[in-house]
Amino acid sequence: MKNIITRQAIESRKRWIRRFQSADRNFVAESNRIQAELQKEVEQSGLSVLLNHLRLCGDIPEQFGHDSSEEKLYSKYTDILLAETFRFLGLKSHVLTERADAADVEVFAKRYAFIADAKVFRMSRTAKNAKDFKIQSMDGWKRGKTYAMVVCPVCQLPNTSSQIYSQAITRNVCVFSYSHLAVMAAFSLSKRASESEKFLERIFNVPLELNPSKNANDYWSAVNRTMLGFSKEIPALWQIEKQAAEESVQIAKEAALTFLAEERERFIRMSHDEAIVELIKSHKIDNKIKTIRSVTCNDILTVR
Repeated sequence: MKNIITRQAIESRKRWIRRFQSADRNFVAESNRIQAELQKEVEQSGLSVLLNHLRLCGDIPEQFGHDSSEEKLYSKYTDILLAETFRFLGLKSHVLTERADAADVEVFAKRYAFIADAKVFRMSRTAKNAKDFKIQSMDGWKRGKTYAMVVCPVCQLPNTSSQIYSQAITRNVCVFSYSHLAVMAAFSLSKRASESEKFLERIFNVPLELNPSKNANDYWSAVNRTMLGFSKEIPALWQIEKQAAEESVQIAKEAALTFLAEERERFIRMSHDEAIVELIKSHKIDNKIKTIRSVTCNDILTVR
């Protein structure tokens, strides 16, 4: 079977990672530059480059330090990517470059408005708490807008039971994935903006139709069936993104494992004094490798 994610897309992601590592220290200025660069890419290459970003953006590169400028800029990049995706769907969107007590993305359709936030995680992260998804905060940040959406990497979403689903249903916040959003982007290519607005609104109304429950299967079955039932064109696009999701997990795992293997070799080759300095930093490389090896694409995209 031919791969969906090309070598060119993987190399492009590597260039973007290097771009974050060489970024200016001015967060706002760099955010603006990244937004301009991403907009230019999408304008020049269209859907293909947008899908590449959506498919590969879900994991924070392991080489980025915790709470580092690179990590914060990467998080902002994913918010910018969300805004660009909604623009591609024909909606108006705005990214807040300053950090504040608010959602990072505002989106305006003709008949409704919503806020959105992008979530990304390291492959080596062992525990993801409900508070990491900020469902309750998103509800409070609506401030008159009809809906709210939290977009996450599909492989990092709980697939059995989690408070995020009961919170999403209770507070009318849509939990979504980059894979689902990629399906929407592909579908919208030849459609009018009004069709995308209708499609999104149908998804936003899913939490309103469910009884509060922590059950992941109940939530995703409702979301998946709603999307697949919207148009006869969706199932074919769905299968493409399901395969792409599997590929993206393997690509992210390989990149993370390669970096950690190189780090381990670097440690082994250190002098005694150098090793002591690194030991104090306590990188916990083996634990990270174990966690990454255990990541799977799970069954969220499987229709039951």
